[in-house]
Amino acid sequence: MTQFKGSITALVTPFKNGAVDERAFQDMVERQITAGTHGLVPVGTTGESATLSDEEHERVISLCVEVAGGRVPVIGGAGSNETAYAIDMAQRIEKIGVDAILAVTGYYNRPSQAGLLAHYTALHDATDIPIILYNIPARTVVGLARDTMATLSKLERIVGVKDATGDLARVAVQRRECASDFTQLSGEDMTAVGFNAMGGVGCISVSSNVAPDLCAHMQDACLNDDYVTARALQDRLAPLHDALFSDASPGPVKYALSLMGLCTDELRLPMVAPNDASKAKVRAALEELGLIG
Repeated sequence: MTQFKGSITALVTPFKNGAVDERAFQDMVERQITAGTHGLVPVGTTGESATLSDEEHERVISLCVEVAGGRVPVIGGAGSNETAYAIDMAQRIEKIGVDAILAVTGYYNRPSQAGLLAHYTALHDATDIPIILYNIPARTVVGLARDTMATLSKLERIVGVKDATGDLARVAVQRRECASDFTQLSGEDMTAVGFNAMGGVGCISVSSNVAPDLCAHMQDACLNDDYVTARALQDRLAPLHDALFSDASPGPVKYALSLMGLCTDELRLPMVAPNDASKAKVRAALEELGLIG
């Protein structure tokens, strides 16, 4: 089974005049792979999945799979707060050729732990490729309890979690309670090195959209237990991490990419451009890293 580890980029979806900018997206995917990124996540939260039509959703994932060409794994976003829809989308992107599915907990509905267990079990039973759980209670209100995650980790194709709780103590406990081969990936750039030190093996990263080489180098250092190098790189990247979450994501990261000439900063409502203070932080972080003049 494919290994999911290292620097995995939560790709933005670039727009131009209201439509997906396919050329810019393909160029971004190639840039990521050339820079050493270990995996790609198209149409996750950072990819503005909530604003894409089903046709756009499938098209963006198809473009990513096509450009990646098997060089790195592609983890397609297929989460929903409706189980039947999540299954349908997962089955469709499975046919496109993704290596795994990223499935978020049920937002808005606020399901119980029994409901989450039933949801993910149904998704597991209806698909044939690996599933990575996405635990982000700040956005979904509900989170996966440790015992729920432990139960799900025993299912054959539920292989890991993107943990965006920010609770590093969970990592060690989840290592004890989940299946021995269960993969823990950070969903938070600022604490990614600490997450790995506690037992994680990578990060599904927003910052790697902007600085893929540095993020990949940092994750390689963690995988090699070289935390002196990893900490030094994290220190360099910290202002970027801070800037990219200084307003509602993905506004700041799209603004950063626009300053670098990689895509427009266009968003879809209800997302709007970051505020002026956030823009100033983004520009300063890019200048400090030498990414713009």
